[in-house]
Amino acid sequence: MGTHESNEPQPAGTGRRALLGAAVLGAGVLGLSGTARAAGAPGGSVQGGGIRSLPKPTIIGHRGASGYRPEHTLGAYQLALDLGADIVEAGDLVPTRDGHLVCRHEPEIGGTTDVASHPEFADRKVTKILDGVSVTGWFTEDFTLAELKTLRAVERIPANRPHNTLYNGVWEIPTFEEVLLWQDEQTRRRGRQVWIYPELKHPSYFRKLGLGLEERVAKVLHKHRKDRRNSPVILQSFEPTGIQRLNRLVDNNLVVLLSGAATRPWDFVETGDPRTVADLVKPAGLREIASYAQGIGPTLDLVVPRDAGGNLTTPTTLVSDAHKVGLILHPWTLRNENPFLPANFRKGTDADAYGDVFGAYRTYFATGIDGVFTDQPDTGLLAREAFVNG
Repeated sequence: MGTHESNEPQPAGTGRRALLGAAVLGAGVLGLSGTARAAGAPGGSVQGGGIRSLPKPTIIGHRGASGYRPEHTLGAYQLALDLGADIVEAGDLVPTRDGHLVCRHEPEIGGTTDVASHPEFADRKVTKILDGVSVTGWFTEDFTLAELKTLRAVERIPANRPHNTLYNGVWEIPTFEEVLLWQDEQTRRRGRQVWIYPELKHPSYFRKLGLGLEERVAKVLHKHRKDRRNSPVILQSFEPTGIQRLNRLVDNNLVVLLSGAATRPWDFVETGDPRTVADLVKPAGLREIASYAQGIGPTLDLVVPRDAGGNLTTPTTLVSDAHKVGLILHPWTLRNENPFLPANFRKGTDADAYGDVFGAYRTYFATGIDGVFTDQPDTGLLAREAFVNG
């Protein structure tokens, strides 16, 4: 996903520092002007307001502000709030051997922590089959929480974001409980309700290991009284049956994540359900999802497909079809760097450079999506302000 980039200062208006500075200066932290505030800017969401009280299009900090800090760290989460994100995706939830929930992009942590430099854990490196794919590395379910706390987070894609490697080793792996306490602290400090958007990773895989995620997540949310319909915690997963199980355990707003049209959710593979994502995004599939969830999180390509050259084509009817059955749409993921953008929004030949991400935002916002996941929330806020204010 992408390439490395230079640490040299960029020309005004094009580089990371320019975009970051423009967001902070132009939006306060981050009070938008005019129509954008009326639509519900940061600060407009109050406790008990519910998911539909959030600003639209909602800007969701993808694994925090992961364009600027190693993902799924309190540093990335904190910066996402400082930059004005309406919601922080804190975090991707995976279990430890002793049953605690921690925030990592995947259970394999060789690429997101310094575990490889710990000789005491060298014998923990193994090969496992994760959702049908052979994966070699170190897995959270083979560590106790105390052991994981001796590790430190590192940048997952250093070839793409070498500037983030500056922060390697700064933060430890946060637990879900620590995130909920951080959420409460930030809500008090900022005088507005902070929202989070955790994802349950590989529920079927962990259930087979006797580490069922849904029950553990529900227990922690109940303990913190955040398992209600208006609680500021939205839960998501790529496995529809996991979301159905959560629907029986908690009253939180729930979102089914959807990958490429030709793919099958892994729980469907496990249970022999022949349907693909292409079936789920048809009206009948969306009606079924709406019976147990409040939203979908489709890949952006399900909203606006790309052609063989990587250019955006004509939008699908997914937005209107989902809205007809009452579902919100929070697609993923917008990033500033050229390699992550549709081909017709890349600039020049430098794979490190930022492309015309504002043009990409404008195109996706025009489809009527309710929000978007982004690695650079400050850019998303500026793009929303420009779009809403015309």
